[in-house]
Amino acid sequence: MPLDQDLENEEEAGKEMSFIGHLEELRWHVIRAVGSILVFAIVAFVYIKEIYRYVIIAPAKPDFWTYRMLCKLSEVVGYDELCVKALNFKLQVIGMGDNFTTSMTSSVIAGLIFAFPYAFWEIWRFISPGLKPSERRSARGGVFYVTFLFFSGVLFGYYIVTPLAINFLANYTLDESILNEFSLASYISLVATLTLACGIAFQLPIVVFVLSKVGVLTPSFMREYRKHSMIVILIVAAIITPSPDLYSQILVAIPLLLLYEISIMVSAKVEREKLKEEKRLATLGGTEMND
Repeated sequence: MPLDQDLENEEEAGKEMSFIGHLEELRWHVIRAVGSILVFAIVAFVYIKEIYRYVIIAPAKPDFWTYRMLCKLSEVVGYDELCVKALNFKLQVIGMGDNFTTSMTSSVIAGLIFAFPYAFWEIWRFISPGLKPSERRSARGGVFYVTFLFFSGVLFGYYIVTPLAINFLANYTLDESILNEFSLASYISLVATLTLACGIAFQLPIVVFVLSKVGVLTPSFMREYRKHSMIVILIVAAIITPSPDLYSQILVAIPLLLLYEISIMVSAKVEREKLKEEKRLATLGGTEMND
């Protein structure tokens, strides 16, 4: 066998081993991330009764913090319908094992939420070595910002969106003779979906940062379509909050509008950094030519 062919085979084997090594590294990062979720899920399952009593079921009670604040707000604006005084529904389980299965499901969701910072950090540890030094500098603090935005969205979904949705759905009836008796599984699904959806929606500045880095978005484009985005945000707020009253929709729309404005600032910062880098490279290129 010729020497050149031997060298090519060795290079291909090295590349293959390198690829397998990356896969092995990714596998361990994923295992640790999933393991952290399982650990928090087990802890949540141990304290599941307390979590249900003080966290999950809390928005289904009229004395929940959000409802009390809405009553105070109703006194200020003079709109009595904003005050939530009663929630006309009951939760029930029908299947023999529904209590246990919903406990397991709730524990996994709680584990996912609380393990999110570590799980994301593990994924970031795998991605960051493949970035350029300038890209790593730009993304410095990314784990903190992603975590902060995620938990801000989760809290917003839990304290604002979820109570408004529960209030509307609990008091909406087709006829007075129909009793609102919801299954525990459907209630958990509603709370988890709205809470996690808001946590994901609050990642908008991070998404804009990435898209601005690759050149898909620019601050001028986002400013040009600001009015259109406001209409979209109001539509999203109306969808998220099934409650037809204007005050509830405004409460949801304001943070989303703020996120959009923050995203514009993030995109503008990325553009300034790109211009600085281009000027620096142009300066270096000119110096080399003079030399």
